[in-house]
Amino acid sequence: MGIEALERVGQGGEQQQRGVQVFWRVVREAVLLATLFLVYSAGRQIAARHTGSALDHAHEVLSFQNWLHLPNEATIQHWALQFPHLVQGANLYYASVHAPLTAAVLLWLSIWRPKAYSHVRWTMVSLTGLALVGHIAFPLAPPRMMPGFVDTGLRFGQSVYGPDHTGGPTNQFAAMPSLHVGWAALIALSMILITRSRWRWLWLLHPIVTFSVVVVTGNHYWLDGIVALLLLAASLPFLLRSGLHADRPRSRNSVPPRKVLK
Repeated sequence: MGIEALERVGQGGEQQQRGVQVFWRVVREAVLLATLFLVYSAGRQIAARHTGSALDHAHEVLSFQNWLHLPNEATIQHWALQFPHLVQGANLYYASVHAPLTAAVLLWLSIWRPKAYSHVRWTMVSLTGLALVGHIAFPLAPPRMMPGFVDTGLRFGQSVYGPDHTGGPTNQFAAMPSLHVGWAALIALSMILITRSRWRWLWLLHPIVTFSVVVVTGNHYWLDGIVALLLLAASLPFLLRSGLHADRPRSRNSVPPRKVLK
């Protein structure tokens, strides 16, 4: 009885120590990501000072997409506007899902899959850094600022930017590439690779819906999302390096390799 009591006390102490370690790991990562976000935001503000060519670039993107025979975003948007509730849902998804879902997944990974989390974190840093280069090198006005398009956020009173395109805390001329699409694809790919659930493939719906939403709301062109996916592909070595599955729990029926060899 005494030995069992001591074992329970020891286990309780270990669990408490692990809880403290998880807490400080989450705090450390939150501070790190917040710092990186501030650096990224500062870079976007620097990019916002060079917006003279943003509208010219928008015309170039539309012409290039037309040459590629990509579907016309304005036509798709005007079709969607026949269903106001659909567009309002798209506005809500654009404003409310992107950052909170990304943060929730990162938090879950940092607690339950800390080794895999480091892969995802550095992949996101790489993707975001490359995107910042794109924002600075190629300022681009989003479709909602162009003739023939509708700013659905303003129309339905759900705008996250407001009517002033030149002011505010965000750089609205940073459409290229779309981090909404890039981050959504990264989160989906990460959860598919890291988790074991048979439902994990449903994560593919997130980037698909996100890509549709940014087009319908007039916040991004097709090329914005395509370039974001290409930048994610360039960042995949950070995600796919060895150790991604090091802390993934084994299935209950799995047998350790040493026992099989014996």
